[in-house]
Order: sequence, then C-alpha cells, then structure tokens
Amino acid sequence: MTIDEEVIRARLVRLTNHIGRIEKKRPTPLNLLLTDRDAQDIVSRNLEKAIRVCVDIASHVCAAHGRALETAGESFLVLTELGLMEKPLAEKLVSAVGFRNVSVHEYADVDWNVVMRIVANGLQDLKDFGLWASTLVTEPPPRGSHD
Repeated sequence: MTIDEEVIRARLVRLTNHIGRIEKKRPTPLNLLLTDRDAQDIVSRNLEKAIRVCVDIASHVCAAHGRALETAGESFLVLTELGLMEKPLAEKLVSAVGFRNVSVHEYADVDWNVVMRIVANGLQDLKDFGLWASTLVTEPPPRGSHD
C-alpha cells in the first residue's frame, strides 16, 4: 500500500477546520470554559475530532509502511520507529489520544482544567502534526473553512 495523498489532503482540511473552530469558539478568558457548557461542547467535540483526524493520518501512514496497529496512540510511536516523526511530538500526541478516549468514551469525568491547558498550549502540537503530515503530499491541501 502507498500513501494516498488525497486521503492526507482531505484529512488535513478537516484538521485545520477543527482547530479553527476551537480557536474561534474558545471563551475569553479561557477559564470561562469551566462553566460555559456550550463552549465546553464545541471545544471538546472539535478537540476530539481533531485528535481523531491525526490518528487517521498516522494510521494511514503506518498501514502504507505495512505496520498493523493495536491502539490509536501506537500509530504515533510507530512513526518514530520508522524514523518519520520526532519522538517528543509523538509522545504529546499519544497523550492527546488518552484525553480523547476519556472524553469520547466517558471513562471518567472530563477535567476542564486539562482541556483549558490543551486549548492554551496543546493546539500547537496538533498544528505541528498537521505541518508534518503536509510534508507527505506534493500539493498542499486547500484551506479549510472555520465556520
């Protein structure tokens, strides 16, 4: 299997859109996220979806290299084993998958202080992954819409 550039480009548009929604809808000051349930819903859902898109891209690349995965987070570590991604970014994305699993599967109550930290600092990790993934395609993806 080879990397399907159309798949990567389409996912990158989605990633850009989800990050844009988070940036547009995060409350100011950010600590309002502790009490604003509408903002919580928009931010957490788009964060979940952005992380899922990163997993989809990483899994696609791993499959193209003949690597089967047992967990979503494993995909990022495999990319480091293949020499395709730096380990610090991979480890941050593995942590993001852990957050996503808690949020989506409701293993525990979401800690909104953690979400605030992700929104304040962790979006850059998702953007960095997007930059990394954009190196996999010969043509850049079209810019997404944040509405």
